[in-house]
Amino acid sequence: MNIAIVGYGKMGHEIENIAEAKGINVVSIIDPTHENATHKEINDESMNNVDICVDFTHPDSAVENIKKISSLGKNIVVGTTGWYDNMGAVKKIAEEAGIGLIWSGNFSIGVNIFFKIIKNTSKIMNKFDDYDVFVHEFHHNQKADSPSGTAVMIGNILLENIDRKDGIITEELKRKIEPNELHVSSTRSGSIPGTHIVGFDSVADTIELKHTARGRQGFASGALVAAEWIKGKKGFFNIEDMMKNIIGSD
Repeated sequence: MNIAIVGYGKMGHEIENIAEAKGINVVSIIDPTHENATHKEINDESMNNVDICVDFTHPDSAVENIKKISSLGKNIVVGTTGWYDNMGAVKKIAEEAGIGLIWSGNFSIGVNIFFKIIKNTSKIMNKFDDYDVFVHEFHHNQKADSPSGTAVMIGNILLENIDRKDGIITEELKRKIEPNELHVSSTRSGSIPGTHIVGFDSVADTIELKHTARGRQGFASGALVAAEWIKGKKGFFNIEDMMKNIIGSD
């Protein structure tokens, strides 16, 4: 498999390292500012002999990157977060171009196992009204979006399975939270790769589910699993589609 890495920041470097270890050919590294990138633009030359593009860039450039890559007929793994307000438009772009696209707020296989655990636990907790629920995440101080895409995905899993919650609040609260609201909060500091906590709290006790990333390796490795999975496919997919295919439906 030949891949192009779009965005040569910390994640781009990690993907390059793991790709080499897995025997995956990195034929193009595209970044407009990095001096060690092979190309500065997404075009015919930088996409030559590329099977899959892996995009870890910035929310402001993600949609435009997807447009350019789709127009050149290449399948895409999108690990960039913060562009989800344009989800409908991106789905249309991929479908009209006839390419395969898989996206996720977090490609870590461990995190996606964590999602399954949250889903199953939330179905149980739906039957126990004494427990309130919250989500909190920690990330490094260079992260461009808040809350994380992973935290939003966790919040949506909880909303789907806990009837007493029907809305996510991500901003600072200067009022009493309503019983139907799920607070998804964030901390940005230091070099934290990513920690996500789901808490179920009652008068009697607290139950917590927690995932802690040790580094970027899990995200990069999972993105390459997704690249292998999306190769040859057409359509608009998310990580849950891939996980169902790997481990079976719930």
